[in-house]
Amino acid sequence: MDFLTIIQLLDSTVRLATPLLLACLAGLFSERAGIFDIGLEGKMLIAAFFSAAVAAVTGNVWLGLLAGIGSSLVLAALHGVASITFRGNQLISGVAINFLAAGMTVLIAQDWFQQGGRTPSLIGGGRFTPFDLPFAESLSGVPVLGPIYSELLSGHSILVYIAFLAVPATWWVLFRTRFGLRLRAVGENPAAVDTAGVSVVGLRYGAVLICGLLCGIAGAYLATALQAGFVKDMTAGRGFIALAALIFAKWRPWHAMGACLLFGLLQAIALRFQNIELGGITIPVQAMDALPYVLTVVILAGFVGKAIPPRAGGEPYVKER
Repeated sequence: MDFLTIIQLLDSTVRLATPLLLACLAGLFSERAGIFDIGLEGKMLIAAFFSAAVAAVTGNVWLGLLAGIGSSLVLAALHGVASITFRGNQLISGVAINFLAAGMTVLIAQDWFQQGGRTPSLIGGGRFTPFDLPFAESLSGVPVLGPIYSELLSGHSILVYIAFLAVPATWWVLFRTRFGLRLRAVGENPAAVDTAGVSVVGLRYGAVLICGLLCGIAGAYLATALQAGFVKDMTAGRGFIALAALIFAKWRPWHAMGACLLFGLLQAIALRFQNIELGGITIPVQAMDALPYVLTVVILAGFVGKAIPPRAGGEPYVKER
């Protein structure tokens, strides 16, 4: 494998890891506040549909992004009402959101566009296009560092850079601000936070809405940057992979980025190297495609018992009178 092939593989890794990273950070905010959210998949899916649908109708990808974020926030608020206000089972609420999004997106897409549950292909201003970083072209001829800068770091859409800048931003918010301290405390000991006069409900709703915002960006990226439109179930389990990455990272943002890049690398390998021959045996393309999901099972089986979630996670808070 030559150097250029490695750069191209890593470039694909970054692109494929972006939605996973955004969803993983979304789950990080929610679960640090004590709200388990397995509805990441559903929020990403509905955001992908509405962002693609609005972008296709208006020809404006920024309006599509806003529509995707808005639809994800609606489902996030629904999850908050069910699990925070009415103290329902958080896992069941997340499953319901996933089913709701899976059925609703196909139904509305068929009603609006009559293309078998798809949206029209996005062209022109309906998509996020890649752009080059400063001096990318002039530095491309520099040995080693030139291709890394011009091919790997440059040439992505703006949502890719937003996703990776969200990692230090998340670290700063959670570990260097009063809001982050309170958010983490709510996930560990909500009674102590309530005793200090801070609203547990308000903090948890804030975390859930931040989760919806990041899932909205992740879904919009899938439909308007990584691909050119919405297709049925296009998230393909990315929400669950993001949850596995979050457990693997033990609810820490920098480790979450590394875990998502690992999953993205496996997806990139599966796409680039198909029907590989090893020792005269051809590995089928289906086995390569299954790599990220196999790793998900391995991580969940090997790390769930070792990774300790926030102590108050999954438990509704009932204020003592």
